[in-house]
Amino acid sequence: MSAPLTLTTHPAIAAIPPDRWDALGDGNPFTAHRFLHALESSGSVGKGTGWQPLHLTVERGDEIVGAAPLYAKSHSQGEYIFDHAWAQAYLRAGGDYYPKLQCAVPFTPATGARLLSPDPAVRQALLAGMTQIAERGGASGVHVTFCTEAEAGLGADAGFLPRVTQQFHWFNRDYQAYDDFLADLSSRKRKALRKERQRAREFGGTIRHLTGDDLRPEHWDAFWVFYQDTGSRKWGTPYLTRAFFDEVQRTMRDDVLLVLAERDGRPVAGALNFIGPDALYGRYWGCVEDHAFLHFELCYHQAIDYAIAHGLARVEAGAQGEHKLARGYLPAEIHSLHWVRDEGFLRALAEYLDQERAAMGQEIEFLTDWGPFRKSG
Repeated sequence: MSAPLTLTTHPAIAAIPPDRWDALGDGNPFTAHRFLHALESSGSVGKGTGWQPLHLTVERGDEIVGAAPLYAKSHSQGEYIFDHAWAQAYLRAGGDYYPKLQCAVPFTPATGARLLSPDPAVRQALLAGMTQIAERGGASGVHVTFCTEAEAGLGADAGFLPRVTQQFHWFNRDYQAYDDFLADLSSRKRKALRKERQRAREFGGTIRHLTGDDLRPEHWDAFWVFYQDTGSRKWGTPYLTRAFFDEVQRTMRDDVLLVLAERDGRPVAGALNFIGPDALYGRYWGCVEDHAFLHFELCYHQAIDYAIAHGLARVEAGAQGEHKLARGYLPAEIHSLHWVRDEGFLRALAEYLDQERAAMGQEIEFLTDWGPFRKSG
């Protein structure tokens, strides 16, 4: 007879041995111990940020058999599965929406396993443990965001409400070169992208791919300027601290692709990507000079070039942005799970999500049909 399962919460990822945590993952860079540790050690999450680590592990005897990145949240910033309207409705109904529990990777709208275990029973235990923590700690509910489709099905069986939203992803159809991808597009779209790439390359400099030991501290100095500029315009205050990028250089430079545009020996724009086992994840972009189409070149076309060259199945280019559609990035379903303690609010939320799911399905179908690919038949 196997030992019973026990659950433990941890106020810091450093309290969990890296090898034991990573042994449960699937190679996704964002749920790797080193990424979560970089967020915490740099002060990007933790005290004063509204993201308080509360990571969950499941033990069988002395063995950790399951884990989940978990946070107590005092706001809804940096999540990209938007529930601000829910928070307002909860408040109008007389409840406190915050704190809530968020099973997620902070500031990272990228799909990946959130319930880290090969055992379905352990994944169920992780979900049950989250609801128990919410009930005992007074959190309004639990939200598991950017989970896998399989996890969404498991959560639905456990009483969570599944939600479907969408992002734009590029999918590799066994292309051997960028021109093979272009051949799948309509003639008009093919010509437009060739012209766009040509215009972008007229910015007067060179484009470099930097990863591993090619990355130097001066590259992060340049990218920090880019990141601050973009962050201040989009969010008011950038989420990540400067120390985060130093920690990435120290522990994750092999997981990173920095696409850097230089002019007269000076970096003028850059796009930061993380490399997964089967995908390239576009995360941040910024510039200190404006050049026509350079954003599209660094963020989307260069990412496709890299994915083809390295046999990656897809490029996930981050949240939102219908401009990605014209560059061959198609709508893809994004899954999340939601549970709230208040039964009346949970019923209302279930009705809303049923309607949203139907509308989202129609939107994805429409956008896919509107995409740049040649129509078959």
